[in-house]
Amino acid sequence: MLIREFCAENFTDIPRAVAAGAERIELCDNLAAGGTTPSYGVIKETADYLTDTKTTFASMIRPRGGDFVYNSMELRIMESDILKAVEAGTSELVFGALTGDNTLDLEVLETLMIASQGLPVTFHMAFDEIPADLQKSAIDELVTLGFDKILMHGDSLDKPVNTDKIAELVRYADGRIQILAGGGVTAANAETVAAQTGSAYVHGTKIVTL
Repeated sequence: MLIREFCAENFTDIPRAVAAGAERIELCDNLAAGGTTPSYGVIKETADYLTDTKTTFASMIRPRGGDFVYNSMELRIMESDILKAVEAGTSELVFGALTGDNTLDLEVLETLMIASQGLPVTFHMAFDEIPADLQKSAIDELVTLGFDKILMHGDSLDKPVNTDKIAELVRYADGRIQILAGGGVTAANAETVAAQTGSAYVHGTKIVTL
């Protein structure tokens, strides 16, 4: 079964996405910056709206655009945002953190996972910033940390989705963690991308036809 995750910048398109059959929602703000944390009110309204549907949703936790290297103050902001997102009723969370050399910031991630209170967590597209020769070990570390999913494009976003690379990592993950293919995946090519990557999870702002 194809699991289509619709990336929503605010609440506005969520009713239409649900009507179009989206199985999942990734809720964020400021897509021009790659997505940042949505407000408490937007998360709560989304949770209330989806209560009687089969659609689940994950809230982005990202305090700003730019890189994924966070200082202690930003970490505290992210912890607070996670607690408020959980309070507002989010069913899942999305976040990521890297060091200056683009490896996983394990200390930050461990702290955020504790704040997540056991909800499923997706490591977002910051994964594509990790050097290719370290991505398999990064998958192992994310599994150990308890992450549920990884969102990846398989290459820089100025290039088409790298289905060969994603397929390689899907095989390596071997069901230990789910991998979502995103970035340029649409309703028109979602089935093809899923077939080529071996992942049933696809993600995008145009993953369903509104």
